[in-house]
Amino acid sequence: MLYHLLYPLRDDFGLFNVLKYLTFRTFAALLTALLVYFFFGRRWIGYLRAKSMNQTIRTDGPQTHLGKKGTPTMGGVLIVGAVALSVFLWGDLTNAFVRVCLFVFGAMAAIGFVDDYRKVIKKNPHGFPGRYKIILEVVICLAAALWLYGYVGLDTKLHFPFFKELQPDLSFGYLYLAILVVAGTANAVNLTDGLDGLVSVPAMTAFITYGLFVYIVGNSVIAGYLQVAYVSDAGETAVLCGAVVGACLGFLWHNTYPAEIFMGDVGALGLGGLLGTVALITKQELLLIVIGGIFVLETLSVITQVISFKLTGKRIFKMAPLHHHFELKGWKEPKIIVRFWIISFILALLSLATLKLR
Repeated sequence: MLYHLLYPLRDDFGLFNVLKYLTFRTFAALLTALLVYFFFGRRWIGYLRAKSMNQTIRTDGPQTHLGKKGTPTMGGVLIVGAVALSVFLWGDLTNAFVRVCLFVFGAMAAIGFVDDYRKVIKKNPHGFPGRYKIILEVVICLAAALWLYGYVGLDTKLHFPFFKELQPDLSFGYLYLAILVVAGTANAVNLTDGLDGLVSVPAMTAFITYGLFVYIVGNSVIAGYLQVAYVSDAGETAVLCGAVVGACLGFLWHNTYPAEIFMGDVGALGLGGLLGTVALITKQELLLIVIGGIFVLETLSVITQVISFKLTGKRIFKMAPLHHHFELKGWKEPKIIVRFWIISFILALLSLATLKLR
């Protein structure tokens, strides 16, 4: 809103010319989302406590988690609100990439909200039935993919890190890849959200990294110099990435160990779906395996655990996802969290190094 209202006045008021700079609006969106969470966070926690909207604790999980009983969940609702408000104020809402990102973010968060609502309000331990969740996620991802490649005109080439000439055209097969990337990332982030503060920092490092990538691919000069795919108007998505970083930072203030509030599926599914969509826009889908390495490891731990148990009757890990395995090995929760944070920083740096290794 501020961008659309104030930027046209730049000829009369030179100060408003600063709104043309993507970097300024990205940091403004970050700060706005952070302040929104700081201002409303305590109030939101109080409201959730008053309504007894508390996280359901698994009795078959690590026994240390039983002490978390009574902690309110659905902190992701305020993340979604803070991001939406920040982008509304500082983003260019006419940008097609911003619109598709907001669509996926909101739609995935809505699925998570229904799941949380059924668990904490209706006291249904199963939440939103899995088969319906998957169907809705596929429909959302397919709609986003058709929007990107049919309406916006994003190409269907798959770009490989390190190999600038290796760009196979997947044609219609790219729709399947898009579904896998967006839905897979949404559920991977949701699986990771199991310890206090665990998902917030890897999410922030991922969005900071992809924020840099969308800025680069949206600039024809920089993209040409670094020999990455140029995607016209993609840079505006950096404002959205900045807003997410600010909102996650504000949430972490209350979610750090010991947590006062949990994110819930509404936040995890929304953030994961958005991250996968941004990866598609940057044409750096394969780098998501590195940038979101923590999410990938957590998901693989669940997949391999299930396959191993079905085939051999034995478990590879003491418990899946991976962070529970380390808990049952005797690691303290803060140690697991911080070490996972460190790994996410290292993976982000490695992914940025690919920009010069081509």
